[in-house]
Amino acid sequence: MTLAMWSYRLRKTPMFALVLPIGLLVVLFWVFFSKEESLLGLEGSSIATHKWAHENEKTFYFPYARKFKNAKYSYKKKSNWLFSDTVEDNIPAGHITHFDLNKLESTANAAVNKEQVLILTPMQTFHEEYWSNLLQMTYPRELVELGFIIPRTKSGDNALRKLETAVKQVQVGKKEQRFAKITILRQDSQSFDSLLEKERHALKVQKERRAAMALARNELLFSTIGPHTAWILWMDADIIETPPTVIQDMTAHDKAILAANVYQRYEDDKTGTKQIRAYDFNNWAESDIALQMAANMADDEVIFEGYSDIATYRPLMAYQYDANGAANTETKLDGVGGGCTLVKAEVHRDGAMFPSFPFYHLIETEGFAKMAKRLGYEVFGLPNYLVYHIEEHN
Repeated sequence: MTLAMWSYRLRKTPMFALVLPIGLLVVLFWVFFSKEESLLGLEGSSIATHKWAHENEKTFYFPYARKFKNAKYSYKKKSNWLFSDTVEDNIPAGHITHFDLNKLESTANAAVNKEQVLILTPMQTFHEEYWSNLLQMTYPRELVELGFIIPRTKSGDNALRKLETAVKQVQVGKKEQRFAKITILRQDSQSFDSLLEKERHALKVQKERRAAMALARNELLFSTIGPHTAWILWMDADIIETPPTVIQDMTAHDKAILAANVYQRYEDDKTGTKQIRAYDFNNWAESDIALQMAANMADDEVIFEGYSDIATYRPLMAYQYDANGAANTETKLDGVGGGCTLVKAEVHRDGAMFPSFPFYHLIETEGFAKMAKRLGYEVFGLPNYLVYHIEEHN
C-alpha cells in the first residue's frame, strides 16, 4: 500500500478509532510495567508514600526482605464449580511458622554463620555523626536490624524528622545497602530524657531519669526482638565513633554480655589539642564497700556509680584503659552501661530486662547486669576497646 493510500485512509478514519487502541496500549503498559518495587515488604507500597511515624505516632517498620511479607490466605472454603465437593485448604508455606529457638546460635563467627544482629538505640537527639558511624559498620546489612525509640518531646519530634529522612535515603537506595528491617517507636511511657546534657547527669535526677530510661529500653527490646535475632547491640545515640568492625570484634569474644569502653574526644582549653578522657562509669566490678553500703540501705534506695557523694570504691573499667594494651583484653564486670554493650539474645529471652525499680539497689543497665548474673550469665568488658561519645558543649 502506497504512502498516499495510507494518508487517505488516515484522513477518513474516525478519531475514536485511533484514540481507542492507543489508549488501550497506554493502559496495558501502565498495568504491566509501571508498578513500583515494594521496598518496604508491603505489597504495592513504597517508602515515598508510606506514612511516617509522626503522622499517627504508632510503630512503623521499614523492611524490604521477602521474609517480612505476610502470606495471604482466606480461611473460607472454596467450592469447586464443576463438582459439589469442597476443595481442600491450600495453606501457603510459612503462613503458620514454627521456630525452634534451641537451634538459634550466637557464636564467635557471627558473620560467617549469618547470625542476625539487632542494634537498639533510645534516641532523644539525632546526631549526624551517629548515623554516619552506623553506616560505616562492615557487618553485612542484610543481617542487621535497627530499632529506635524516641520520646514525645519537642527535641524528640525534631530527632524523629531527621531520623526518618536518614532512613528513607538508605532504604530506597541500592538493595545491598539497605538494612534488613528498621523499627521506629514513639515512647508510650514517661519521657526518658527532657534535660540538657549536663543537667541529666545530676545525682538528684538519676533515679527518676534512669527509671524512665529502663522503661524505654524494655519497650524497645520487647517490640523488636524476633525469632531470628541472635545478638543485640545496645548503642546510645551519643556514640559517634566505633571501629567499623565493632560487631565482628565484639561477637568474636563469644560472651553473653560484653561492654566496650566509652571515652570522649575533647579539645583541651589550655593547649588547644584534641585529647581523650573516660566517659562512662557504669562499667564496674563490685566492691566490698559497695556491698556493705547496699546492706544498710532501704529497699527503695539505689546506688549510682561515678558520683563523689556515693564513694563505692568499685574498680571502674573506664580507668583500666591501657593505650599499649591489647584491644581484645577482657575484664570481669558486675555492672554495665548502655553506651556500646553487646548481649546474646538468649540473655534477654531468659528474662534479663532493665529494672525500672531498685533491684539489689541497682537500676536500668546496672540492674540488668545484676539480673543477668542472677540468671547465671557472666558479664565482661573490654577496657582497651574504645568507642567515643560526642563532645558536650552545654
